[in-house]
Amino acid sequence: MSPAPGKRQPTLRPARAHAALMKDPAFGPWVAHIGPPRLRRVTDPPFHYLARAIVYQQLAGRAAATIHGRFVEAVGGSVTPAAVKRASDEALRGAGLSRGKLAAVRDLAAKARSLQLHRLSGLPDDEVLERLSTVRGIGPWTAQMYLIFALRRPDVWPVGDLGVRAGYARIHGLAEVPAQKEMSALGEAYRPWRSAAAWYCWRVLETELP
Repeated sequence: MSPAPGKRQPTLRPARAHAALMKDPAFGPWVAHIGPPRLRRVTDPPFHYLARAIVYQQLAGRAAATIHGRFVEAVGGSVTPAAVKRASDEALRGAGLSRGKLAAVRDLAAKARSLQLHRLSGLPDDEVLERLSTVRGIGPWTAQMYLIFALRRPDVWPVGDLGVRAGYARIHGLAEVPAQKEMSALGEAYRPWRSAAAWYCWRVLETELP
């Protein structure tokens, strides 16, 4: 049964997740080498975080950062629903937003009040996913990244992320990357720390064991 809205939701405990995954035969050596999960602390308000997530979609890091910087300038330096509503289409398109991303940030601004973004931290994971998925341009992956990095939820398993699936394959010495349907079942072994397991899957793709 899901916790009632407004109740304190569980958060990722890096030390506990590290200790739990250390016991796994496949994850253990990688976890010991990499150390506890290190998630950057998110300080942006929910609206700004989600708007940036939309801007960054399908772009390389430097190009995304440049366009996001121009987007912030186009809305007057403060990324709020009101500022996005005030900005003209010409200004936002001039900042580098595609038509699809322009429509998405407009939709986010229009729905921000009804979504009650400031209250998402008090909702269980499935309700956060349901609410965010009503916004154009925010699919399961973006919503799951919000859960992991902004809300620091401990048990999110983004099976649609190719990096997570590729990292899992490397950790387990698999010849092929598991399909999304397979990954859903494979992740059950790592409850309640699947967010940390996903984080290690990303990290092993850039790590070599000694």
